[in-house]
Amino acid sequence: VQLQASGGGLVKPGGSLTLSCAASGFTLDYLAIGWFRQDPGKDREWVSCISSDGGIYYADSVKGRFTISRDNAKNTAYLQMNSLKFEDTAVYYCTADRIYGSYCREDRRYGSWGLGTQLTVSS
Repeated sequence: VQLQASGGGLVKPGGSLTLSCAASGFTLDYLAIGWFRQDPGKDREWVSCISSDGGIYYADSVKGRFTISRDNAKNTAYLQMNSLKFEDTAVYYCTADRIYGSYCREDRRYGSWGLGTQLTVSS
């Protein structure tokens, strides 16, 4: 049972990147998907989530720039990131669990976490 975030890299300010979250050993169907990020020395920060009942939520800091989606056929979730800013630099993590409504914003509700992927926004 594993979740793996991938697709990070080095991007210039204003650029775009899409992160992927692939699940193996279990299905993402009916699970909430959460994207979180963490910069060294800071607390883990919620970015976006899709709840088990289909609600989509974004942190104010990324609203209008990031888009979360899922492809159940591929058992994969995505985070499309546009208009990237220096402050978006962090390790990004995806996670999944059965969570309804806006509770998907709370990291304590997720049972397991995979390795993250580093996004660096720099000129």
